[in-house]
Amino acid sequence: MDRLILLRHGKAEPDSDTGDDFDRRLASRGVQESCDMGARLADMGFSPDVALVSPAARAKATWEAASVHFPKAETRLDKDLYHADAGTIRREAMTALEGCGTVMVVGHNPGLQELTVQLLQEGGAPAGLIGRAINNFPTATAAIFLIDDNRRPHFDGLFFPDR
Repeated sequence: MDRLILLRHGKAEPDSDTGDDFDRRLASRGVQESCDMGARLADMGFSPDVALVSPAARAKATWEAASVHFPKAETRLDKDLYHADAGTIRREAMTALEGCGTVMVVGHNPGLQELTVQLLQEGGAPAGLIGRAINNFPTATAAIFLIDDNRRPHFDGLFFPDR
């Protein structure tokens, strides 16, 4: 089985110097929570072989903070992940999973949350867990799924940042 890790970027500053959403950087809390989530995942043995990262400043900085815990991971910036919908994220992730054991996607809401809910529903997760993902998917949240040979998802973890 392959593994898919969906990681929402850390807490970002409300504005950028340029005024462009793409250029928004992480707030200091976002850097810390991204690093902490990387450490938490690594401690539990969740280590990506490949990280697909939105090129937006806040997503790149999230991966930069988390990646210290994943020194062997290959980084791939993927312009299609910037504010991507659930279908686009899924397509990019499934393509990357071919020939690779574990893929992490570092991106944005609402696409990551929507994909998480879809995968939970497809995998037959309990209603309470699905409801929790629908109602609460804050920055630096990680959702993890095992993907079987038929590309069906199986829930493997939902982790929220410590606040």
